[in-house]
Amino acid sequence: MKAKSKSELAELAGVSVCTLVNWFKPHMAELEALGMKPGMRVLPPKVVKYIADKFDIDITD
Repeated sequence: MKAKSKSELAELAGVSVCTLVNWFKPHMAELEALGMKPGMRVLPPKVVKYIADKFDIDITD
């Protein structure tokens, strides 16, 4: 798993970045524990994996 930007993840999920960020809101405690900080544009691999698993986003490296 590689680091990805929010816009890359949104494109893979088929939604806008704004919608993707709204999806994050109920999961912020877990995301912050994995190293995500508010305002990050490029997300670390652990966060990308969590998001892909939680929201069923197909990420192929």
